[in-house]
Amino acid sequence: MQVNIHHAKSQLSKLVAAAEAGEDVIIARNGKLAVKLVPVQPGGFMLRMMSGLVENIPDFLEPMSQDELAAWEG
Repeated sequence: MQVNIHHAKSQLSKLVAAAEAGEDVIIARNGKLAVKLVPVQPGGFMLRMMSGLVENIPDFLEPMSQDELAAWEG
């Protein structure tokens, strides 16, 4: 489905639901294709994008060690 930006603003919830259901949703500006709505895959996209760049992704919910805490308090 292709819609213009004005329609997308007023129907965003429906467009998101359509994209989540697997439909191609393209938003155009002045008749030119601008963006495509796609659902985010489970697990998030940011960490997958960084895979290969970062060897060890820390567990941000795990408490810091005393050494790490001391480095931040510096």
